[in-house]
Amino acid sequence: MTTIMVTTMIALLLLGFPMMIPLVTAAVIGFYMMFNGLGQMDTLIQQMMAGIRPASLIAVPMFILAADIMTRGQSADRLINMVMSFIGHVKGGLAVSTAASCTLFGAVSGSTQATVVAVGSPLRPKMLKAGYSDSFTLALIINSSDIAFLIPPSIGMIIYGVISGTSIGELFIAGIGPGLLILLMFSIYCVIYATVRKVPTEPKSSWIERLTAVRLALWPLGFPVIIVGGIYGGIFSPTEAAAACVLYAIFLEFIVFRSLKVSHIYAIAKSTGLITAVVFILVAVGNAFSWIISFAQIPQEILAAAGINEAGPTGVLIAICIAFFVACMFVDPIVVILVLTPIFAPAVAATGLDPVLVGILITLQVAIGSATPPFGCDIFTAIAIFKRPYLDVIKGTPPFVFMLILAAALLIMFPQIALFLRDLAFR
Repeated sequence: MTTIMVTTMIALLLLGFPMMIPLVTAAVIGFYMMFNGLGQMDTLIQQMMAGIRPASLIAVPMFILAADIMTRGQSADRLINMVMSFIGHVKGGLAVSTAASCTLFGAVSGSTQATVVAVGSPLRPKMLKAGYSDSFTLALIINSSDIAFLIPPSIGMIIYGVISGTSIGELFIAGIGPGLLILLMFSIYCVIYATVRKVPTEPKSSWIERLTAVRLALWPLGFPVIIVGGIYGGIFSPTEAAAACVLYAIFLEFIVFRSLKVSHIYAIAKSTGLITAVVFILVAVGNAFSWIISFAQIPQEILAAAGINEAGPTGVLIAICIAFFVACMFVDPIVVILVLTPIFAPAVAATGLDPVLVGILITLQVAIGSATPPFGCDIFTAIAIFKRPYLDVIKGTPPFVFMLILAAALLIMFPQIALFLRDLAFR
C-alpha cells in the first residue's frame, strides 16, 4: 500500500498537478485499500475536517492578512531604511542590511514569500547599483528571507505545533536564537564577500538621519514587541497575538501612515483568502493522509526498516534533518511538515527528544529546502518577482545552503541555542 501511495503522488507531481491533488488521490487510494472500498468515506472527510478544526490555526490567516497589509503599506520600507541608516556605510553594509531587513520583516510577517517581495524589491536594485553580482544578491535575498521561518511568528511553526501538539508559544520563543545565529553567519559572509570583491561602501548617514529613520520605524517595530513581548509576558496566546497584529497593521497603514485606503481592502482580503484557502486545503488533506499512514502503522514500518529506532537521539535528529531537507527541495514546506512529522513522531517519543528542539530543526530544514534547487518554493517566488532565469537565481545559493546546514549541525550539538530562551520564558 505504501509503495502504491508514494508512486501515485510522485507520478501526479511529475505530471504537474497542484500538490493537493496528489495528496487527495494518495489518501483515497490508501483508504480504499485499507477498508476494501469507499463505503466509509465519511471517515476520511471527518479526518480532513479534524485537520482544520484546531483553534491555533486561526493564527495562520491572521498573520497572512497582517503581512499583506504591511507589504502594501509603508512598514517594510521604514524598517529597511532604519537598518540601512546604521550599517549601510560599513564594508558589506548594504548586504548585511538586506539580511537584517529580512530578519526584521520576518519578525513581522512570518512568511518567506512576503519577505522576498517586501525586502527584495527595493533592495535588489540598490545592491546591483553598488556593485554586488546579481547571483549573490538573489541568493542573499532568498536565503535571508528564510530566516522568517524561524523568527516568530512562523507559519511553519504553527503547522508543526498543531500536528505534533507542541506549544506554539514555546516554538516561537525558541526560534529567536537560531534565527539570530543565521543572521550573524550571513553577515560575516557578506562582509567577507564585499571585502574580497572590493565592493564600494554606501555614504554614511548622519546621526540626524539615523534618529529620523528610527523615529519613522518606531511604529512598525511594535509588531515584534506585540508578538514576542505579548507571548513572553503571558498577555497573549499566539492566536491572540496574531489578531492583535492584524488590528495594529490596520491602525498603522490606514490611520497613522494613511498609506492605504478603504478601496484597497477588497484586494487585500482577496489575496489573503486565496492564500489561506490553499494552506487550509493542504492542512485538511495532509491530516487525512497522516491519519491513514498512522492507522496502517506505516511510520513504524519505515522507521524499523531504516533502523532509526535504534539510532539514539542524535541519530534521530540527523535522520529528521536529512528527510525534511530533501523533501522540501521537491515539495511545498507545509505538505512536508504535515506528512513527515507523524512518521517521525514514534522515534521522537521513544528517544525522549524535546519536541520544541525537534520543531526548530524541522523548521530550519524546511527553510533550507525552500531555497534549495531543484524546486524550492522561494526560488520560484524570486523568479516571478525579479524576472530572472532559473539558473541565475540558484547560482549563488551554495554558500548560504552550507551555512544553513552548519547552523543545523550546531543546533544538534548545542541544543541550548534554541532552548535557552524557551527555558528562560516558560520553565
